[in-house]
Amino acid sequence: MAGAYCAGNYLGVLFVMKVVIGSPVKQKEAILEQFLQSLDNLDYQGLAVDYIFVDDNETPSSLLHDFAAKHANALIVKGDIQSEYRCTEETHCWQENLIWKVAAYKDRMIEYALKADAEYLFLADSDLYLQPETVRHLIELKKDVVSEVFWTKWTPELAPLPQVWVGDQYRLFSAKRGVQYSEAEQEERSQEFINMLKTPGVYKVGGLGACTMISRRALEKGVNFKEIYNLGLIGEDRHFCVRAAALGLELYADTRYPPFHIYRESELVTLATYKNRIRKSVKPPKLTVGMLVRNESGRYLEKVLDHITRYADEVVILDDGSTDNTVAICRQQLINIPHCIVENSISRFNNEVELRKALWDMAASTRPDWIMILDADEIFETKAVKEIRELITDDSMDVVYFRLYDMWNERSYREDGYWMAHRVYRPFLVRYQQDYSYEWQEQALHCGRFPANIHNLPGKKSNLRVQHFGWARPEDRVAKYLRYKELDPIAKYGIHEQYLSILDPKPNLIEWRDDE
Repeated sequence: MAGAYCAGNYLGVLFVMKVVIGSPVKQKEAILEQFLQSLDNLDYQGLAVDYIFVDDNETPSSLLHDFAAKHANALIVKGDIQSEYRCTEETHCWQENLIWKVAAYKDRMIEYALKADAEYLFLADSDLYLQPETVRHLIELKKDVVSEVFWTKWTPELAPLPQVWVGDQYRLFSAKRGVQYSEAEQEERSQEFINMLKTPGVYKVGGLGACTMISRRALEKGVNFKEIYNLGLIGEDRHFCVRAAALGLELYADTRYPPFHIYRESELVTLATYKNRIRKSVKPPKLTVGMLVRNESGRYLEKVLDHITRYADEVVILDDGSTDNTVAICRQQLINIPHCIVENSISRFNNEVELRKALWDMAASTRPDWIMILDADEIFETKAVKEIRELITDDSMDVVYFRLYDMWNERSYREDGYWMAHRVYRPFLVRYQQDYSYEWQEQALHCGRFPANIHNLPGKKSNLRVQHFGWARPEDRVAKYLRYKELDPIAKYGIHEQYLSILDPKPNLIEWRDDE
């Protein structure tokens, strides 16, 4: 098996992700205390974490040393040069020598992460209060460089602005080279960018910093904060971003778990409200969608994945020995959602139950509230995007049953004696319960996509319909007929007459109606 690069427990193998968290520290005690508290509150499940701090305070920080006393994996490095850093209620004053001193500290953290064989380096400024999900979430995005967006009034009279930008020093709008934009156009375009960042999601940007996850791949390619001598931009983060782009790396901003920026000591009062809000907020249930794929290129995979990403929180893919570009399609379609793809070097479909178990274990290891299992040629009707999210908020049931329509072409489904799947409600969505003893139907074919004993759990029928396009093309029907003939020649797991009916030249078809 190849390509199993995921945090968590997949296929019975425990993967522990090594992460280094680094921060240069020259900070007021009241603000630093909140930053360190948020580090303690981070969700570290499945992660092995080292901390590295550069203590640039005039006298050693007792808070840092108290933190290190509680964490054997915390390293405190004394700052090299003492320089005045003025931080007032109005703004922060950065001088050129301070910028490159901090750049050197961050490069020291890069060296540490590389020597520690870390998969990721997370650099966070010491005046942030991080949400507990931050580190795990940024890792799950599987980006080489991604920052969690926060908002700051750079001066008291300004509206809050993000610490990510589109280009140049701090341009917040897309611009074509050589084109002059009026002040009104610049303001309108900048507002579009700001409005976009206020919607939870992942967005490609031109500049970022202060709360950044960097992959080992990026570190090994040579990203760093050193000054680019012929670049006039001010700030070590800008030189980092230009270098990253020149190395062929893309920069992303995530807006799902914005930290609180304690830019002024007076904002500690507002921080209390923020902490109370995230503590009281009801975290929406997490839905992980699992899919078994093999040689899906040129079929329905792009359409299916595009629809899934509209309602899923995470996707896991088990590729059963594809010989085409199925895996590449999955990677491209899932680029903006947490996902894991595991590849079998050879197909193992001759024992389907083992594949289904492996896919279930992959989904379970993402710590979901709900698991949905779909095949690569199954798609819910359009209105499902909203209704599925509503279904998983229902605490009264653990299994949701749906009707599956066997499409015999793009617009019609089959209905006759052996083809009436749509008259039966079958499970596609199951609440995951860690302590429940799941049991499978141990057979090599037609074993079911879920453990067999989920039917003992309270369930609910949904009116949402699933279209199954696996029979929609003549060549697919012939291929499936031949596969069943090979894998189940005496119809031990299926019905012989139904196998024969696959090739019926005149099946009874009913037109699909979108507005049922």
